[in-house]
Amino acid sequence: MTRASPGVALAATLAIQAFVALVASAPAVLATEVAQAFAIAPKWIGVFIGLTYAGGMFSSLAGGGFVARFGAIRVSQAAVAIAIAGAVLMAFTPASAVGLLAVAAVVIGTGYGPITPASSHVLIRTTPPAKLALTFSIKQTGVPAGAALAGAMLPALSLGIGWRATFVALAAAGVAVIAAAQPIRAALDADLDRDRRLTPAGVFAPLSLVRRSRELSELVLIGFCYAATQVCVMSFIVVYLTDALGWSLVAAGFALTVTTLGGVAGRIVWGWVADRLVPPRRVIAMLGLVAFGCSVAMAFVGAAWPAWVVLTLAAVYGASAIGWNGVQLAEIARHAPRGAAGAVTGASGFITFSGVVAGPPIFAALAAATGSYRAGFVAFGVLSGAVGAMLLFRGTRGRPVG
Repeated sequence: MTRASPGVALAATLAIQAFVALVASAPAVLATEVAQAFAIAPKWIGVFIGLTYAGGMFSSLAGGGFVARFGAIRVSQAAVAIAIAGAVLMAFTPASAVGLLAVAAVVIGTGYGPITPASSHVLIRTTPPAKLALTFSIKQTGVPAGAALAGAMLPALSLGIGWRATFVALAAAGVAVIAAAQPIRAALDADLDRDRRLTPAGVFAPLSLVRRSRELSELVLIGFCYAATQVCVMSFIVVYLTDALGWSLVAAGFALTVTTLGGVAGRIVWGWVADRLVPPRRVIAMLGLVAFGCSVAMAFVGAAWPAWVVLTLAAVYGASAIGWNGVQLAEIARHAPRGAAGAVTGASGFITFSGVVAGPPIFAALAAATGSYRAGFVAFGVLSGAVGAMLLFRGTRGRPVG
């Protein structure tokens, strides 16, 4: 088998990750306009996001088997096509059919889910071990980078052509992503297992690998809690700043961009730190404690605060609450049995996405019950701080299995 270039593998997986994150972030960024068109409260974007990641849960879990059978890049292309279908459904759902928005959410999530197991399968084969955390972290910058693009581009684009046409434009961009991946598919999909059987039992088998390993179990618990905090930050900061503090949609979108760019920088920096300076688990633990402090600070932001102070807080918030994922995924891949990185990260994604599914609806319910978004920020900050402290005090050393 010809060894694929690490640079090509990283570039391809990063671009695909960024696109699906862009599509998944679009409804949250455009929540005010979409909610107005369907006569619903913007805060219920949390339910939409929860449904999106419910679709992602199961497609992530099944992703490992499909990757082994059909190839990581082919599965990624299919996932992009599914995300495109969700964007098109968003664009053409009539105002009288609110229920179809739920279907669109699940479809988009189904496209989002397989991307991480597919990319992990590629990167664990092509990346030198000494650069594993940094490489996975760079690839995972596709998530906040896609959200940053959404915050920077979509509000202005929506004001110019309308939110429905904006979703059509996203679908067209997805077709270009699929086409761009085709020339490198053969090199990166050279390890197909054409005899792999896809069965219901096989779909759930990777969960048992996670359950039998203390290291993997701790990492996926962290992923569950941190992911819930991350998605709430990315999903609610625009609505929070516009509804509670009176910021314009464009200004709030810029704040989301700053938050996610903080996440991009954080993922790269923490990946480098985890490879060279500090044990990866200690890095992961400390980021939960920083996210706790930022969550509480964000909850007490006032309308009179200078914009630069809020944006600085948003950047640090992003670097912690979003910056953890690459180091965590690299640790999961490192501890996975040989040849099972895709399947194990798919199982991890199933549990991580369940945190994402639970987080936004709980945040929305807290907002509805208290009449304020502040309670949600505090609650999820406490959650991140608690599990970060648990990991820090339980110890940071783990031994790979398999």
